[in-house]
Amino acid sequence: MNENTIAFIGAGNMARSVIAALVKQGYPKENIIATNPTTPKLDALAADFGIEVSTDNIKAVKLADVIVLCVKPQMMAQVCTELLAGAPEIFEKLFVTVAAGLPVAHYQRWLGEEVRLVRAMPNTPAQVGLGVTGLFPHRLSNYEKSFVDQLFSGCGITSWLEKESQINDIIAVTGSAPAYFFYFMQAIQQGAEELGFAAEEARAMVVQTALGAATLALQSPLSFAELRAQVTSKGGTTHEAIERFKQGDLEALVQNAMKAAITRAEEMAKTL
Repeated sequence: MNENTIAFIGAGNMARSVIAALVKQGYPKENIIATNPTTPKLDALAADFGIEVSTDNIKAVKLADVIVLCVKPQMMAQVCTELLAGAPEIFEKLFVTVAAGLPVAHYQRWLGEEVRLVRAMPNTPAQVGLGVTGLFPHRLSNYEKSFVDQLFSGCGITSWLEKESQINDIIAVTGSAPAYFFYFMQAIQQGAEELGFAAEEARAMVVQTALGAATLALQSPLSFAELRAQVTSKGGTTHEAIERFKQGDLEALVQNAMKAAITRAEEMAKTL
């Protein structure tokens, strides 16, 4: 699969994360091209990973077998229209898009009804190889599906979706979820500082505790409920803290927040 040339249209954080993972896995640098309207991000990618870079989208997509669209959703229509106008043959190529809120039907309008496309929804921990990427395929062969799986495997785990609507669901479950955890960690740090710990020390303790809890959960066959029970002695300090969370109906609050994220994703899809 390493013979495919991949063009990344856009050189932001997500493109950088995927490129870094590919190079780390040993994907040929000469088979990776990144484009961007301005050069600073391109210069950094070339210096850090030794890949090809260009400010010319048309040149890049003509050379590519796979085109990864990493531009902002509000720019996608213009970018796709210009690509097709400048290189009509690209309708035969495989497209991957990481833009949120844009259904397959939009790309069919911009790139042609027969477009072969994967909607990818990575989350920010992909930057450290610990992400989750939701993938929805449209008209892909088994080979192409395997290639896209390889494309994102270095960023963490992948989850193939059966219905396009699940893209909005995975946004709530994994895409937005790092912010949920950061918010909870922020609250614990603030509590620690109110107890007299210095900000730097409080942050370090919270990060280490979160890392330890996640690693323990990853390595244990027990459910989250069972792991929580192991830490929670009846009548003890942890039990008392958990009871306060229950009184605030934490589970309902989290589920309502996730539903709100899905609703917003659906609203965004209608406006873009």
